[in-house]
Amino acid sequence: MRLTTVSFSLALSLASLLCSLNAAAASKVELDTRVAATLERLYDQQPEARALGSKSVAILVFPQLIKAGIGVGGEVGEGALLANEQTVGYYRSTSVSVGLQLGVQSRSEVIMFMTETAYQDFVNNDGWEAGVDGSVALVEFGAGQEFSTRTIRDPIIGFIFGNKGLMYNLSLEGAKFWKINK
Repeated sequence: MRLTTVSFSLALSLASLLCSLNAAAASKVELDTRVAATLERLYDQQPEARALGSKSVAILVFPQLIKAGIGVGGEVGEGALLANEQTVGYYRSTSVSVGLQLGVQSRSEVIMFMTETAYQDFVNNDGWEAGVDGSVALVEFGAGQEFSTRTIRDPIIGFIFGNKGLMYNLSLEGAKFWKINK
């Protein structure tokens, strides 16, 4: 019974933290500026990503996702969906996880929709979940990591980069995306 009380207290503390992060959400102009800078940073770090981006139907960019966990974890962030280099919508990403985890992490995420079908499935599904409603091919990069625009043929391609903090997690599995008004 004591462990349940501790777990509940930790979950409540985590929920409060994520709600406070959410309350500090960026304005439309701030978010658009951060989205453009994040996409440019990806292209600078991975020139091949620019070629994929130019072939994509739409690009979903989250400049900063914050994840915190103490046994029970949660992640939240806001981003924008771009089509033809124009913002067509704003989204919130959320996820919850349970397991061995402790710490706080910040990261950037870019998801490219390479086909019209994948894009339409995303925009027509409020509460779209990665791994359930659409499979995302995650491109990892760093020392010794390379990819080619000819070798990646998946309908949805994801990039996670800029990890900062004391938690390591390179997963989109279970992340839900919700359309929001700005």
